[in-house]
Amino acid sequence: MIRRKRSSGMIGLNLTSMIDVVFLLLVYFMVATEFKTAEESFPMDVPLRQGGDTLSLDNEPLVILVESAGSGSNDIRVRLEGPWQPIASLQELSKFLRSNRVSSLANGGLFAPSHPMLIKPTKETRWEHAVSAYNIVVDAQYTNILLDEPS
Repeated sequence: MIRRKRSSGMIGLNLTSMIDVVFLLLVYFMVATEFKTAEESFPMDVPLRQGGDTLSLDNEPLVILVESAGSGSNDIRVRLEGPWQPIASLQELSKFLRSNRVSSLANGGLFAPSHPMLIKPTKETRWEHAVSAYNIVVDAQYTNILLDEPS
């Protein structure tokens, strides 16, 4: 009697579908992941001393909000964004800007003539009122004036 050995079949796994799944997961994580730096640096508004008791100021713009209160040329409301005393008219704005301009180190002004001034009208503000506020800033001898889009 001749005994035949059965040829043992090789048991194997088909890895094609597993490789497809791995590549799909790789593509998914590449698309869904945001690559950012682990730490970000945040600027601090710490004034630096420059010879003596004077402090240097940051270059953050002074935001002047302009609103029309009516159709007349004097019907205008002006506000300053930030910790400033409330002002109501263009004359008060002019007085504020002139008194806080740095003309010398001795007067204690807050804003250099090149300090950015941002005039921000509302959507209902008449063009005449926005230009009037712009002209007040120019008359106060500031040179870096920006006119923002109405908001």
